[in-house]
Amino acid sequence: MHYEILEARNSHEEIIQKYNRIARIYDLFGILMESKARNRALDLATIRNGETVLEVALGTGLNFVELVRRNPEGWVWGIDVSIKMLERARKRTSKTGRKNFTLHLSDSRHLPFRDATFDIVMTQYLFDILPVKDFTPILLEFKRVLKEGGRIVVVNMTKSEKWINQIYEGIYKLKPPLLAGCRGVLAQPFLEKVGFREVRREFISQLGFPSEVVKGMKGKNGDLGGCMSL
Repeated sequence: MHYEILEARNSHEEIIQKYNRIARIYDLFGILMESKARNRALDLATIRNGETVLEVALGTGLNFVELVRRNPEGWVWGIDVSIKMLERARKRTSKTGRKNFTLHLSDSRHLPFRDATFDIVMTQYLFDILPVKDFTPILLEFKRVLKEGGRIVVVNMTKSEKWINQIYEGIYKLKPPLLAGCRGVLAQPFLEKVGFREVRREFISQLGFPSEVVKGMKGKNGDLGGCMSL
């Protein structure tokens, strides 16, 4: 499968600096443009009380707080590279009175967890800021920490399906300094490439902002089915 994904604009260090800078205004965009996709991701995760859950790049905790609420007898871990984002996520989650969570300042490329730790791994709007060369290594890291039969749910800004969706990639090309640097990607073939099974994708548009929600599962008995050439 061949398609164009625009080049990522920011280095790892620039991403950290940018998200530290926009942390105080991030919720506005996250609620106005992304809430439908985030809520759909929660539904597709089908969280069962008592599970172990990891959210990578949790941002200000817009989804993380709901993961904690839905899993009172389980445990929820969250990681992010931005200390400012983590501070806001901690404050938001602490207001629930729940204690079943842990936050880490960490990089998705090197997760600080043992193999087969989690029932669910989720991430929202991570791959759309990263270079394509990082997609496969990060997905393999997600797969490593998932239990056999575990679920992965990924949300991204995605490629346009209608003319109104094209506005956002147009904005990306203009390089406005206040935005996080997201551009449209398609994650499904990458999940299939690293061996996730039963991969399904949904397209969601909110105020013209195009998102995809992609779900897969880690195959049992070392199954590496679904590999494909990109």
